[in-house]
Amino acid sequence: MLENSFGLSFFLKTPRNASNVRNIYLRITVDGIPRETSTKRKWDVNRWDQNSERAVGNKEDARALNFFLDSLLMKVNECKTELFYSGKPVTSEKIMDYILGRITPRVKVLEEFESHNREMAALIGKGYAEGTLDRFSITINHLREFLRIKFNRVDMEFADLDLQFIKDFEFYLRSVRNCSNNTTLKYLANFKKIVLRAIDKEIILKDPFKNFKGRKTKMIKKPLSSQELYALENHYFTTDRLDVVRDVFVFQCYTGLAYIDVYQLKKTEIKEGIDGKPWIISARQKTGSETNVPLLPQALKIIEKYKDNALCRQRGTVLPVSSNQKMNEYLKEIANLCGFPFTLNTHMARRTFGSTVTLANNVPIHVVKEMLGHASVKQTEAYAITEQASIGREMALLDKKLNKNDNKMSKADIAILGKLEKEIRMIKEKYNIHTV
Repeated sequence: MLENSFGLSFFLKTPRNASNVRNIYLRITVDGIPRETSTKRKWDVNRWDQNSERAVGNKEDARALNFFLDSLLMKVNECKTELFYSGKPVTSEKIMDYILGRITPRVKVLEEFESHNREMAALIGKGYAEGTLDRFSITINHLREFLRIKFNRVDMEFADLDLQFIKDFEFYLRSVRNCSNNTTLKYLANFKKIVLRAIDKEIILKDPFKNFKGRKTKMIKKPLSSQELYALENHYFTTDRLDVVRDVFVFQCYTGLAYIDVYQLKKTEIKEGIDGKPWIISARQKTGSETNVPLLPQALKIIEKYKDNALCRQRGTVLPVSSNQKMNEYLKEIANLCGFPFTLNTHMARRTFGSTVTLANNVPIHVVKEMLGHASVKQTEAYAITEQASIGREMALLDKKLNKNDNKMSKADIAILGKLEKEIRMIKEKYNIHTV
């Protein structure tokens, strides 16, 4: 916000005892409200020009003093600029606090980070999930270790944060912690939230992330194909441990439930749907959004298999789901036994439901969005990795048109052919598919 009036002046303040050497003061006036402070410098009144508000002469001490006063002036203008761009009111008190360093020393980075995490912990289940707190806890641990290694310090003031600090922390995460590009940017995003929180609380004025650039690597996380899902469903395992994990994973493939949702799924959440058949009617643990999923025969078969399971009866849950760590550990073993050239994880099941089970079978994407509990179709589009199936279907239609009536096509056929070719090009460009 622009101030109505602004004034800045340097002047010599007359001491109680008569003396030519006086203290140099800085006065800042904004909208008629003055604030003044000593610059901690003294100067001879006979070598001072009040019109220019500077020391006179070319001696080294005069040049040094004038340079110091110019630096103070630059600092004042810098503070005004930061306040303006942050949309905060410019006041003489805020500028004086900035000049005197009253804003930054009392609050340190890790102290504010820990305060944020304590508040988040108190709101678990009331807007935050346990996993979110875990990610911020990991971030503060990385930051604490970085400060110890790089600066040999247990904490630091927000005033010491700058762009170089952010870049050094990024380098530490990539090199020492061996984090991938996307993981590094997630930790930096968590840290940036703390910095923005400090700016909102007026602990600092500058945003050290202002000129930081980072771009996430687009990850293509493929689902199981229909052939791979069939092979998994019909594979014989010699141990009950792997058999149970496979069944839970396959259940996710046919319902789209995330790990935490299938872990917490209660028998009371299996209800009669609008069509009179069994549905899962519950809320997602992550977002609280409603999930309504009609149960397919494959999912019902698994529910029936474990209806008398001792662990299910004890928990009151539908399936005897292990911890996420154990699930992913056993899924790696299952992938090896099934001969898959990739690693299975619990979230791949959700992608398989969104892509192979539903979208690939012409279920409209807005319907899939509702079953997955997504907030927007854009989220669901990330699950729509069905390019090979889509291209296969379109090429089959194209082949049929090309060979219809011994290659004699009507104008309508030619128009349809042009439309199909355009759609195929768009699919290839979207998924970066090159034909040899």
